[in-house]
This record gives sequence, structure tokens and C-alpha cells, in this order.
Amino acid sequence: MEYEPIIGLEIHVELKTKTKMFCYSLNDPNEKHPNINICPVCMAHPGTLPVINKEAVKKVIMTGLALNGEIPEFSQFDRKNYFYPDLPKGYQISQYQHPLVRGGHLDINGRRIRIRRIHLEEDTGRLIHDKESGATLVDFNRAGVPLMELVTEPDLRSGEEVKRFGEELRRILRYLEVSDADMEKGQLRVEVNISLFQREFSI
Repeated sequence: MEYEPIIGLEIHVELKTKTKMFCYSLNDPNEKHPNINICPVCMAHPGTLPVINKEAVKKVIMTGLALNGEIPEFSQFDRKNYFYPDLPKGYQISQYQHPLVRGGHLDINGRRIRIRRIHLEEDTGRLIHDKESGATLVDFNRAGVPLMELVTEPDLRSGEEVKRFGEELRRILRYLEVSDADMEKGQLRVEVNISLFQREFSI
């Protein structure tokens, strides 16, 4: 009896834009001081309205074309409701049924890894846990930063393939100047979904 891993990825990429997704606050991953790059829009003050960042949309479409994806004529944003302290609005502006990119693929080691969708959303803030006091602080500089999510089909079969896929995708993102994709800064985050397929064979 053997087990074969079946792996799919959800990859979040912070986009390289001057401003955030729905406001004019700076998108600066190098800012060291907390809560500097914020405004009433990304802090969800009552009465504020989002204005879409066209550059972020262009970068997602550019990525989709580079990965052989389909760009639909219609796309739509939705609300994803959840209540975390690093999410000022109590919901995330995201996409589900009508993403900016459908399909696509990336070839790794002679095998085709299919892409299900690429959509655009906004990032959350960042929680800082103070060990000395036991307090949890919130830095909202990252809240509202343009965030691209790429979802693959469960086509990967090993950790090595996952590594190669991530490296090749990062190379493409940097070449297109879509993102610096610096994992140490959280600009490229990979969630791995693993199932095990049991092979049975008789002697």
C-alpha cells in the first residue's frame, strides 16, 4: 500500500503599487513605524467610499496573461465578512464568482500545473504580540494593501514540485514588476493544501 500526495496551493502576493487598493494611503512595505500609512478609508470610518486602484487591476491581468489565463469581460468584487481585530471594516473586499482571471497554467519539470483562478482583494493589518506585557497591538499600515490571490488545481505531487512552482512564479512576478515577492516581508505567502491518495495493488 502506497500513499501519493495530492497538493493544491493558495498563494497571496502583495502587489507593487504606490498606493493601497481602495485609497490613496501609501503602500510602503519598508515603513517601520506603526499606523503611519493610514486614512479614513482604509480605517473604515463611517461615510467613506472606496476608489479602486487601476494599477493593481492591471498587474493582476498582466500576471494572468503571463500564465496563459483567460481575462473575462466582466469582473465583480464581493464582501467577505469576518471579525478579526486586524480587519477594520469587519469585512474584506475580495472576489469570488467573477475573478479577474480564470484558468491558466504553469509548466514545471515537464508537467502542467493548472491554475483555477487569480483574483484581487485587500490585505489585512498586522498583529504584534508583546511577550513582556502579554498585550496584542495592531499595525494598520498593511491594511488595504492590494493583494493578489492565485489558486491552483490539485495538480502538484511533491514538495519539490511545490518549491519549483513557487520559485518560477516568483521569478515571473519580479520580471513583470508585479511584486517584489519578498517572503521575509510577507509579500509572497503560500498556503499548501495536502490530501493523501491511497494506492492499492495486489501481488
